[in-house]
Amino acid sequence: VVFPNEARYDAEYRALGDHSYPPMLDELKAMARERGLWNLFLPHLRPGEPGQKLSNVDYAPISELLGRVNYSSEVLNCSAPDTGNMEILHLYGSESVRQRWLAPLLEGEIRSAFAMTEPAVASSDATNISLRIERDGGDYVLNGRKWFTSGIMADRCEVMIVMGKTDPTASAHRQQSMVVVPKNTPGVTVLRSLTVFGYEHRGGHGEVDFKDVRVPVDNLLGDEGGGFAISQARLGPGRIHHCMRAIGASERALELMVDRAVSRFPFGKALAQQGLVQHWIAQSRIEIDMAREYVLNTAHLMDTVGNKAAATEISGIKVAVPNMALRVIDRAIQTHGGGGVTGDFPLADMYAYHRTL
Repeated sequence: VVFPNEARYDAEYRALGDHSYPPMLDELKAMARERGLWNLFLPHLRPGEPGQKLSNVDYAPISELLGRVNYSSEVLNCSAPDTGNMEILHLYGSESVRQRWLAPLLEGEIRSAFAMTEPAVASSDATNISLRIERDGGDYVLNGRKWFTSGIMADRCEVMIVMGKTDPTASAHRQQSMVVVPKNTPGVTVLRSLTVFGYEHRGGHGEVDFKDVRVPVDNLLGDEGGGFAISQARLGPGRIHHCMRAIGASERALELMVDRAVSRFPFGKALAQQGLVQHWIAQSRIEIDMAREYVLNTAHLMDTVGNKAAATEISGIKVAVPNMALRVIDRAIQTHGGGGVTGDFPLADMYAYHRTL
């Protein structure tokens, strides 16, 4: 269902503009739900349905398939950053927060954003974040600025999870907390969408200003000072999903490379007859298969010994897999010649996206 509708999705998206919601998504989402292909990353949370959460090893090949087509994750309600946000809301949200925000996210009715990274500090070390979250009676008051706020530009985005500093005097890993902030809260200003190599990726990477933003204390996730631990718990599974999707994108890039190699005849013979192109194809096949095994091994460790014990492997795939994807996509771009760097093929956009990983 997904693959044949890719051109239709692109046409509706272009007609409506950046970060829009193509109407055909509702049609496809209904078909996915009918087949039970919904919230697969967390299936035991489907309303009214019992079940067990899929293992990481089970979900890995599904996630790989989703990486082949950029809109397919949303069809199955398995999109980032919603997946990680739903897990956090389920595990750490109050009953009222879960009812107000988790329920519509699980239904695919709204989208969400995740606000951790900041422009003024080295946010790869999350202990550096400086946005202040201060208690004032029954409210928390937020002041600061975020960027690379994933998903904030989506026209169905209604809520953010925001990480900030509640106690600057606490130990380094107990200063941070997470709170739920509705996007339309007074004092929240979406300043701009950051482009990535000139591309506007759907959902965007927004820069957001928080000025005296008030939310109820009930919007705290977990306990005060627990934000850093929650962020690490969230990012582990998210990273392996990104890696599996990157493998799916690499497979698609390899297919495009092969198709191009057998259909183009510079200087009287097919590109596929060139020894260098044959080497690129063989090397790509080997590298993709090696990366997949690395990710599946990591998934197995996450399932058997836990995310914390698998932290080294999670960090490893986060480096190895996007680098592999960039090499494969770059070879595919080169095989396409000038067309490879244009918007007529998906490769340039794929390269830009995977470079962010």
